[in-house]
Amino acid sequence: MSLLEVKDLKVSFATADGVVQAVRGMSFSIESGRTLGIVGESGSGKSVSTQTLMGLNPGARVSGQALFEGQDLLAMNEQQLRRIRGSQIAMIFQDPLSSLHPLYKVGWQIMEMILAHRPESSKAQARKRAVEMLGLVGIPQPDRRADDYPHQFSGGMRQRAMIAMALALQPKLVIADEPTTALDATVQAQILDLMLRLQREFDTALIMITHDLGVIADLADDVVVMYGGKPVEHADRRTLYYRQHHPYTKGLLESVPGSSGAKGRLKPIPGQPPSLIRPPAGCSFHPRCEYAMDRCRVEEPPLLDVSTTVGERDGSHTSACWLPHEAIGISAEAEEIRREAAGRSIVETDGV
Repeated sequence: MSLLEVKDLKVSFATADGVVQAVRGMSFSIESGRTLGIVGESGSGKSVSTQTLMGLNPGARVSGQALFEGQDLLAMNEQQLRRIRGSQIAMIFQDPLSSLHPLYKVGWQIMEMILAHRPESSKAQARKRAVEMLGLVGIPQPDRRADDYPHQFSGGMRQRAMIAMALALQPKLVIADEPTTALDATVQAQILDLMLRLQREFDTALIMITHDLGVIADLADDVVVMYGGKPVEHADRRTLYYRQHHPYTKGLLESVPGSSGAKGRLKPIPGQPPSLIRPPAGCSFHPRCEYAMDRCRVEEPPLLDVSTTVGERDGSHTSACWLPHEAIGISAEAEEIRREAAGRSIVETDGV
């Protein structure tokens, strides 16, 4: 049984311009010790989907299920969620300075979280654990730095402090929402190595939300690609990088510097992400897709099993695309199959 299983999660917000359909049918599962990467452009619904699981989107209209050890997080009240947040499920946010209170010492903030969930602990025990965790995440002289305020920490050290707080009670699941975006490359690599080491040590499940495919390549076991509030491809890391099926996933990978083979020239995805108030008919990616067929413009594709490679489990690779299952990867042969499929559709339509 999976540690967390999310089924058909839908999240919407009422605004003056209309109803924003932020998440439109998200499903995934994760087991202990595994890492799930969620990738996509800004506004694709990555953060909203996980924040909703933790009850951090008040006023949202939510449907679906999120079974954490058999208990539905979406059916819990605020008091029940508070008992789980921090102790069993922890979150690491993108900007640690906005997550840490500027008027309280870093060590005290970790202690406060420990005492809130472990009231039987003394302040001395909580401080000892806070200092231990600060040392574990690589902060020098943790007994002294525990008495510093957040503004006295560098950006990388603040993020380390947030990781220390998240792991202080050894939660079963950690949700990291773009935790390295604001850090330079060297510090980012250190933070990722730290998270991977601590995950192995505590056997923690990790959900990594990012738009950086390099981070996913380093950490993830499985990957969900989101577009327009929906998952469009789900596969293990290696399959996604070498035998991806959805054109949006292909576009994301070709947007990475050095991947297109055009002497360092980037190959961007043309157009803009769809409106989540008035999403386009059919496949939401079709206005930007070079392989779009007439069917794509009128009929929305479900997540279909495209596990065709020897050794892949049935259902281990799914894609929301009408292209043939054989059109997997970015090889010349796959390109020819894709273009022939799109060309056949156009010819058949013109002949009617």
